[in-house]
Amino acid sequence: MEDSVDRHIARWRNKAPFDERAEAIITRMQLLTKHASHSKHEVLAEVGLQKFEFETLHRLASRGKPWHATPSELATELMISPAGMTGRLDTLEEAGLIRRIRSTEDRRRVDIELTELGHTRWYAAMKVQGAAEEAMVEPLDHADQDLLIALLKRMLVHVESGRSAARG
Repeated sequence: MEDSVDRHIARWRNKAPFDERAEAIITRMQLLTKHASHSKHEVLAEVGLQKFEFETLHRLASRGKPWHATPSELATELMISPAGMTGRLDTLEEAGLIRRIRSTEDRRRVDIELTELGHTRWYAAMKVQGAAEEAMVEPLDHADQDLLIALLKRMLVHVESGRSAARG
């Protein structure tokens, strides 16, 4: 069975210097990533969240109940500026998805808390996204999924360790 990557490689064969195996692997990973990203966008729209809202709720939900963090912790984890974080929090607070809580010990400190509504919306997005991800890997049985996990992990460890320096 032919896919779009097979056609891509055939189109470029003998026209550009590339290893066909590497091109096939990387291009398929890129296309699957695009499909996953598109699916996530649709899922978030379905539950009424924007990507930035989901990301912030996700960081809070990962902490477990009572789902607290400081704005600076969230900004660091999300790799955004404090001003950008303030804007996000304003939007989420207006929607009733988070609340700001002043510390009783230090009035300068503000904690961010995920509300029940925020948690419900985040959880709904996670359920729908999980189903979409399961549908993507459905053609693979459990043994194939385990093998793919191991192969991708080996590649990622290699890249993250800096051993895959670009060759010129």
